[in-house]
Amino acid sequence: MRNWAGNWSRNWCFVDIDPSSLVKVILSTERLVISEAELSDATFILELLNSPTWIQFIGDKGIYSMEDAENYIQKSLTNSYQTNSFGLYKLCFKETMVPIGLCGFLKRDYLDHPDIGFALLPDHEGKGLMLEAGKALMEHARSKLGFDEVLAIVLPSNNRSCQLLGKLGFQEIGKVMPTGSQEELLLFSNKKSHSNGAASS
Repeated sequence: MRNWAGNWSRNWCFVDIDPSSLVKVILSTERLVISEAELSDATFILELLNSPTWIQFIGDKGIYSMEDAENYIQKSLTNSYQTNSFGLYKLCFKETMVPIGLCGFLKRDYLDHPDIGFALLPDHEGKGLMLEAGKALMEHARSKLGFDEVLAIVLPSNNRSCQLLGKLGFQEIGKVMPTGSQEELLLFSNKKSHSNGAASS
């Protein structure tokens, strides 16, 4: 295995995991490699977006086939990398490069600042992996992306995510109604002194 890192305008590097694959890596932690998702990740995306916790707390995105998964990667993930220079990143075990979740940042039209999003395959919950990824990406947001504030939106019933956000330094600041939704979400911020992060409608 050969690793190589260099300075790039979008703050990622290439890691040559095998001779036929170049992965756009954002950063790595003790156990994880955090990288951009690719079309070849469609099988993983199909599994993650149909996992029980994703359906319960994020919602059914209508991703039922490999083609659906590839379209999701292109429209929701790759498009954000190209348009915003950030997005939801793939989490892989460092030793095996097996994908286990997503974590990163989104730009929503009803929020004034980027928000952090995360999801993990059920088999890997409760092991501190998302906390590990979240800490690393929050530091990346400050040092590389220049975010002065990061928000988060969570269903009131999602206690696990609320607890994780607390460990990442977020606090609840109010509620927000997403565009086109009838369900109010809890709004969190990592900034203690701020104005309400919800965009006025």
